[in-house]
Amino acid sequence: MSQKAAYSRIPRVTNRAVAVSRGRGKEFRGNVGACFHFQQKEPTLHPHIIKQARQSGQLNLSNRGMVEVPDVVWNINNITPEESKMLSVSLDDTDGERWWDQVDLTKLILASNKLSTIPSEISNLQALTVFDVHDNQLTTLPDSIGDLQALTRLNLSHNCLQALPKSIFQLKEMHSLLLQYNQLEELDKDIGNLLFLEQLDLSHNKLVSIPCTIGYLSHVSKLNLSNNKLKMLPPEIGSMDALRSLDITHNFLTELPEELGILLHLEQLYVHHNHLVCLPLFRGSTVLKEVQAGNNRISEISPELLETLMTVKVLDLRDNKISVIPDQITMLRGLEHLNLTNNNLSSLPIALGIMSHLKFLSVEGNPMKSIRRDVIQRGTVHLLRWLRSKMEGSFSESDDGGSCVHQEIGLCSVDRFNLHVTRTLDLSNKGVKNIPEELVKMAIEEDVTSVDLSKNALADVPSSLSTLSMKISELILAFNKFSSLSPVVGNFSRLLYLDLRNNQLNNLPLELSTLTLLKEVNLCNNRFEEFPSVIFTFEKLEILLASDNKIRIVNVSGLAKLPVLTVLDLQNNDISNVPPELGKLRQLRSLQLEGNPFRNPRPSILAKGTPALLEYLRDRIPC
Repeated sequence: MSQKAAYSRIPRVTNRAVAVSRGRGKEFRGNVGACFHFQQKEPTLHPHIIKQARQSGQLNLSNRGMVEVPDVVWNINNITPEESKMLSVSLDDTDGERWWDQVDLTKLILASNKLSTIPSEISNLQALTVFDVHDNQLTTLPDSIGDLQALTRLNLSHNCLQALPKSIFQLKEMHSLLLQYNQLEELDKDIGNLLFLEQLDLSHNKLVSIPCTIGYLSHVSKLNLSNNKLKMLPPEIGSMDALRSLDITHNFLTELPEELGILLHLEQLYVHHNHLVCLPLFRGSTVLKEVQAGNNRISEISPELLETLMTVKVLDLRDNKISVIPDQITMLRGLEHLNLTNNNLSSLPIALGIMSHLKFLSVEGNPMKSIRRDVIQRGTVHLLRWLRSKMEGSFSESDDGGSCVHQEIGLCSVDRFNLHVTRTLDLSNKGVKNIPEELVKMAIEEDVTSVDLSKNALADVPSSLSTLSMKISELILAFNKFSSLSPVVGNFSRLLYLDLRNNQLNNLPLELSTLTLLKEVNLCNNRFEEFPSVIFTFEKLEILLASDNKIRIVNVSGLAKLPVLTVLDLQNNDISNVPPELGKLRQLRSLQLEGNPFRNPRPSILAKGTPALLEYLRDRIPC
């Protein structure tokens, strides 16, 4: 056929194709949905996907909107006659698909589809070790799933399963079984047959009980039973020797079995949001690090319980009914986080003040009588310091510290044991002019982190103190006679708290900009007429106290550079105008402006508290 003749046939072929398509259009026009259903009922996979799965042993069909799995998946290693014609039989051929390169499917992922069933043909995949079908619409599973004896990881989470086939408990090689977010109301006692199980997640179901056979799961290290309807746990849970993390939050538990306290390897216990009235003694849990028991009905923390929590770093007891914290709380040498929010505490043991390792202490929402509200609001560091001052009999703030006689401090004047316990070198009101090198050496040996030189009429920082510059996190220079601060203080790069109140300062050296970790600065009762510019370089500053000075202007642009500033005290200054832009500092939890000569905001606005004050200022910002 000539080229011209071939081109002349194109219109006729095209017209015929259009006619055929139009005819088919008439055939399917009334049943378009059936066409799409036909496509979903018998979906196909691209040959390239099948080829890759046969070579790698892995097949990922997640997030495809499938309502049924293609039949080829269950028979993926069965070669059809059409495929056999395409296979290469030559050992030298590198282009074709060679049958001897195929491997059995070991990993199948069908997650995030719309599957409502899994066919019994899944038993064809005998080599399957990982089966992930989470986030579907499964209501049942076939009994044939029990034939997958090589299965080690099964993820059935986020489905609609109301029950599990008994055959699933025949999978003796199972290591991880994830069943969270289903509708399970009962757990079969045969769960104890999964002897090699290491992870079991049954959270967010409707379980009302757990069978005692769960005690046979001696290899499970992580067990999640949260968000169910459990009212009790079987004592046999104490036989789960490998358990490291137990989550039973959001249930209806009124008590925990005593056997829970003998779990040797338990590190994390989450029991918040239950109806517990007490906690068991953890006599056998020697590595327990975290206990979350908030939102319960616990009314007492006994000294006996605290003796079994010696290794705990995080203890959360918020939203309970605790009225007393025993002094034995100080035995918890590793405690870093203690949450006592919203209980019935009227006081705290002042011995908490020596727990220098405590990084977080929250007691807000308690009917405290012995601790002022502003002390609580200023955070952990200030609260611990306040408690420590009560324990050590701190100086009276009304004393000007000028009546003492200067003397040289010796080793005999310092209690080494107290130095070791409090990690504080307290030389307040001792007439200090300098610190002997021997005393500095002792402070280093006892890991001192705080130095108190208040009430000594100092005009300069003792030179020997620089030896401790890389150790100190708290430096108290209050009630002295500093008219200027030595730039040497800028070498204390680990400083978190700097107390300069009751001196004669009117500025701070720029060298202090190296104190990038500072969280609290106290400048009260000095002679500042404005904020020292170096203050605005302390990006981690949380508390700034500058009452009883001569500050006239509130530098809002500078304060805006302090993103975590929560407490600002400007009482008793010379502020005649409060800039409305101050209201933009929404992170402030405490803003105190009383005792200044401004007319607005009115005292009635100030009395409403910080949130109302900030809102008032924001409303006055010009459009």
